[in-house]
Amino acid sequence: MSSTVTESADQPSSSATAAGAPVTRAEYCAVAVAEAFAGDGEFIASAFGTIPAIGVRLARLTVAPDLLLTDGEARFVSGSWQIGADPHTTEGVVVEGWSPFRTIFDLVWHGKRHVMMIPSQIDGHGNTNISAIGDYAKPKAQLIGVRGAPGNSVYHPTSYWVPNHSTRVFVPTVDMVSGVGTDSARAAGPAASAYHDLRRVVTNLAVLDFGGPDGAMRLLSLHPGVTLEEFRAATGCDVHVEDEVPATREPSAEELRLIREVIDPRSLRDREIPA
Repeated sequence: MSSTVTESADQPSSSATAAGAPVTRAEYCAVAVAEAFAGDGEFIASAFGTIPAIGVRLARLTVAPDLLLTDGEARFVSGSWQIGADPHTTEGVVVEGWSPFRTIFDLVWHGKRHVMMIPSQIDGHGNTNISAIGDYAKPKAQLIGVRGAPGNSVYHPTSYWVPNHSTRVFVPTVDMVSGVGTDSARAAGPAASAYHDLRRVVTNLAVLDFGGPDGAMRLLSLHPGVTLEEFRAATGCDVHVEDEVPATREPSAEELRLIREVIDPRSLRDREIPA
């Protein structure tokens, strides 16, 4: 991380409230996820994790009305429904399209998808690992394999969600490249770089993108209550930090209402990111 920046002042905890309840860290994260999808057109939003699932539903209700959301199987559905509920039993949710498994590859290859994945490791240029920890020939831990990460990261917009920001996740070099980072795409040439589009990394501490020099990871904001020192101590790779680091913006009253009353009234978000 840059050693020539001016440290930002410690960010205070938020005082914003809705119905008397302070804004939680999970709610800041959900709004940051929604903003990662802002302006997306008629794209499939594939979001892994509770907070991302809340965020994409919030995005469609606010900043990305044309997003396509699925029922978790093969149907596109309109409207919104509670996290953990069956959309087909929710009033106002209507099936608006069908996408069997064989068609998903066409959509991926044509770039009509924005995925938010959860990396086991990520480095300072956005290379990610979800396959194995340790020497690939004899790993300490076998994970889920590369799955769709290579294709996702070179064919369509890709973002990442890290619920536990730590030096175990943010590493100098990933043990195995599953998702392609900005440096790897550049080195591989046009076949990998032509449609390579890493958007955001949202964590329980901060929001980042890849707007640093040569596609380096850049710190965009710290969640209220998180200091730059805390962020640095939890980050094991280089991150470009500019002179002023703002706080992640507070949710509006309407965004809080949608999160708390429409999308996640059971507060499942607080299980992933404790208040």
